[in-house]
Amino acid sequence: MTDTQGALLGPAQIRELAERFGVTPTKSKGQNFLHDAGTVRKIVRNSGVKPGQRVVEVGPGLGSLTLGLLEAGCSVIAVELDDPLADQLAATADARIPGSAARLDVVHGNALEVTKLPGEAPTAFVANLPYNVSVPILLTFLERFPSLKTIMVMVQLEVADRIVAGPGNKVYGVPSVKAAWYGSATRSMKVGKNVFWPAPNVDSAVVYMERRPAPETTATREQVFAVVDAAFAQRRKTLRQALSGIAGSSAAAQVALEAAGLSSSARGETLTVEDFARVAEQIFATGDRS
Repeated sequence: MTDTQGALLGPAQIRELAERFGVTPTKSKGQNFLHDAGTVRKIVRNSGVKPGQRVVEVGPGLGSLTLGLLEAGCSVIAVELDDPLADQLAATADARIPGSAARLDVVHGNALEVTKLPGEAPTAFVANLPYNVSVPILLTFLERFPSLKTIMVMVQLEVADRIVAGPGNKVYGVPSVKAAWYGSATRSMKVGKNVFWPAPNVDSAVVYMERRPAPETTATREQVFAVVDAAFAQRRKTLRQALSGIAGSSAAAQVALEAAGLSSSARGETLTVEDFARVAEQIFATGDRS
């Protein structure tokens, strides 16, 4: 690893860069800039990335985490929506870690609309995600880029708890099941408000995921996710009731649930991703609801 102590951004550097490039953090874009070098290095270290590894980052902002990844010797693809932030990132990288921009590709665009990434396919996803769209971005990148084997993302604390929750947990829901389709998720570390500018109103946490094969099923991912969405759209209802629309009727939902080995009086928060896959197989078995 290159000796780059002092290369990362602190509070003064963050504010200086923001003023220089005319950047004002906005709540609508979910912008809270990380300015603590110790937190950045801990995230990078806990992510397990190695020198030379290709990493994708979403929402680099002024470059705090980008610099941490470059400092660790990674090759980085940074996806940034905001014009001035995207335009300044390479220059900031070279100014703080001379020559590092050669290992940085900046994709200027909306992460939810990005379907291709430049160069070698990334194997890791490390990001301080914009809080207002964190789950959609996470799930989108897991779907579109199967080369991603490890994920380390910072999100709101309550969102992190939902992503890592298992069946029976009171916050278990759609993000939990859909994340489980792609891999195992654990909460790596909690992050306080004081390491951001501006400080958010909520605490944050870092989620670590390792990709694993999707559950073995004849149902498609889209079909399984449709069942998951239906099950949690009406959490207080039994699955027999909640799935009546997608199955065609309450009776058809009951038949599908029982064929999948589940009680029709069960609720979505008790089912694993494998359970949902079995239900989807039964509901879509005739192929007339795909």
